[in-house]
This record gives sequence, structure tokens and C-alpha cells, in this order.
Amino acid sequence: MLSVELHAHSSLSYDGRDPVELLLAQAQAVGLDALAVTDHDEIDASLEAAELAPEYGLVGIPGMEVTSAAGHVLAFGIDELIPAGLSYDETLDRIHQQGGIAVIPHPFQSSRHGVAAHISRDQLAAADAIEVYNSRLFTGWANRKADRFATARELPKTAGSDAHIGEMVGQAVTEVATNDRSAAGILDAIVAGETTVVGKRTPWRISFRQFGGGVKRRIKRTVSDLV
Repeated sequence: MLSVELHAHSSLSYDGRDPVELLLAQAQAVGLDALAVTDHDEIDASLEAAELAPEYGLVGIPGMEVTSAAGHVLAFGIDELIPAGLSYDETLDRIHQQGGIAVIPHPFQSSRHGVAAHISRDQLAAADAIEVYNSRLFTGWANRKADRFATARELPKTAGSDAHIGEMVGQAVTEVATNDRSAAGILDAIVAGETTVVGKRTPWRISFRQFGGGVKRRIKRTVSDLV
């Protein structure tokens, strides 16, 4: 059984704070086996993290969080950026064309770009897996709804910290039943449904700090782009 963090953001994300080295160090410190850095509409830091991961005793899984026209989609096992703004179906197609897998994060949280409000349930079920536990929860309702949906459709389930600061890596992990310590082996096991989700809520104070810091960094980046 491997403990895998499938949802973490580095400073390359518009709302992330820390470089990949800090994310990797935290993953190592809390005893994880694998880490995927999933920046918003960026992939370079994730590719760097995947290359550096063995130095920390970790398996690095390349990926990103793509902003499709319907909302967010996690792409794993890819090595080229998936453009933002494509339709949901086209986004999944592009991921699969690279041999990757598509996991839908926080699907029922429309305030966080969950896709469920904009696509059919059959489209949602076309994903390779559903994130059923996101650590950045408020009431837990959206997580429970995602879990019920995945159960009803017999879809693989994942968890993710959705960490935007290094110390939150490992708040929610996907336990993957495989002895194959490779990115491909882990992703194959996820698609096969060999997963268990384990997680705990990101503390309120840290959620607010992550949100506030993300807004500040986004404004700063926007201003910098305009200058």
C-alpha cells in the first residue's frame, strides 16, 4: 500500500506559495510514498518535482490542474501542458491522448470551479476517477456527495490535500494498493479502483491564510503582467 498525495500546488500556481523542494520535503517528512504537484494551468514545476522526487525517496507523478470550460480537471501522467479553456470532453481527450488519466477534483463545489454544475452526470462519470475527499472542506457536504456519486457509478476514488502551502501536503492522501513504485504503476492501480481515501480537514485558520495569500499573489501577478 502506497500513500500518495495527488493534489498540491507550488509557487508556479497563481495561488501557490512554496517551491517544489519544500513540497517534496514535507511529503518526505510525513512519510508519503509519492507526490503529484498539480499547478493551475502550469506543468513545469510538476515535471521538475517528478525529476527531483527520487532524491527525497518519493515517486514523482507529473500532472496539473486544468481549467476546462466546465471547471477543474486533474491530469496525471502527462508531460505536455493541456491548454485551459477547452471543453470538458476535449480536456479529457487531450489527457488520454498523452496516456494520462483524468481525475475530477471537488466536482460538486461550484464556488471552487467544480465541473458538476456544467456537465451531465454521464460526462462526469467519463473521468477515470473522482476526488471524493478534498481537505479544504467547509461542511463536508460536497465531499459526501462526490463519494456517493462515485459509489453509485462504481468509479475509483481519490483524496487530495489541495495544499497551497507546503505544510499542508499530506492532509489528505490516496492509499493505493500496489507494489509497483512507479508513476505508471500507481496510476494504473488508481484506474483499477485499488484505492482507499484518508484525510482530515485543513484547519480553518490555514484555509483562510491559503485563500488570502492566494488572492494577494494573484493580484500581484496580474499587476506585474500589466506593467
